[in-house]
Amino acid sequence: MNAYVASVIDYVKQTHANEPEFVQTVEEVLSSVSPIMDAHPEYEKVDLLKRMVEPERMFTFRVCWMDDNGNYHTNRGWRCQFNGAIGPYKGGLRFQKNVYEGVIKFLGFEQTFKNSLTGLPMGGAKGGSDFDPAGKSDAEVMRFCQSFMTALYRYIGPDIDVPAGDMGVGGREIGYLFGQYRRLKGVWENGVLTGKGMSYGGSLIRPEATGYGAVYYL
Repeated sequence: MNAYVASVIDYVKQTHANEPEFVQTVEEVLSSVSPIMDAHPEYEKVDLLKRMVEPERMFTFRVCWMDDNGNYHTNRGWRCQFNGAIGPYKGGLRFQKNVYEGVIKFLGFEQTFKNSLTGLPMGGAKGGSDFDPAGKSDAEVMRFCQSFMTALYRYIGPDIDVPAGDMGVGGREIGYLFGQYRRLKGVWENGVLTGKGMSYGGSLIRPEATGYGAVYYL
């Protein structure tokens, strides 16, 4: 293995020791590019790999919401804007009880490469919360989404960062998030979220897009 690649992998293992998902995917990706580093030693001079494995910024915030019985709960939210080298950040939001910063970081790292393969000018990002929508009423999910967007809206936008759905975040959640964003910003920015319903700017083929993409690349 290329010495520079090995040193960056060791760096990630030391600095992200509590994030095994992130460490694993970084090791897999960097190991695969070792021959490229051998052929292009100039990449080490600009510390390219270490710049690739560190997110440009990570937002962590609390999300307070009220259940149907009037009791308040606090969850954690994240948005990792991993790499915007080729365009605005783009990546989904995941609401799942086992989500934590390391999972968001690992997904954002992978999203950077997935987006670049499309040939479109999109950077990589990911976000989410340890909130579990399962067993929650529509009203509870709505209040959570509104609180989540209240914490997030300053950092996203059509030309900045465009979230979408992921596990635990479907058309319902995207609708609640978009409604709160519009309320807070006071403008209709259709491109701020993807995965919206057809009645308010969504794409006809969005529900099938992930499956079609998998078939195309496989």
